[in-house]
Amino acid sequence: RAAVSMSKPAKTGSSSAAAEPDAQSAPRTYEVKKGDSLSRIAKHVYGDAGKWRQIFEANSDTLKDPDKIYPGQVLTIPDA
Repeated sequence: RAAVSMSKPAKTGSSSAAAEPDAQSAPRTYEVKKGDSLSRIAKHVYGDAGKWRQIFEANSDTLKDPDKIYPGQVLTIPDA
């Protein structure tokens, strides 16, 4: 019992501590897959397809048309 209770907090503490700095230091990205659209990606990432414009605006340097994304493109995903 002692070993189980000791390992759970250690895993939780180390994984959350590792995840937080990464999220702040590097932007989140998403690689476009066949059949994706910005609204589908927004639904997957944010749970709200209507937030597709946030993704489009964050990638305005590479995207000129929100309907023209291609498999293999790597998009920056801004915080919601």
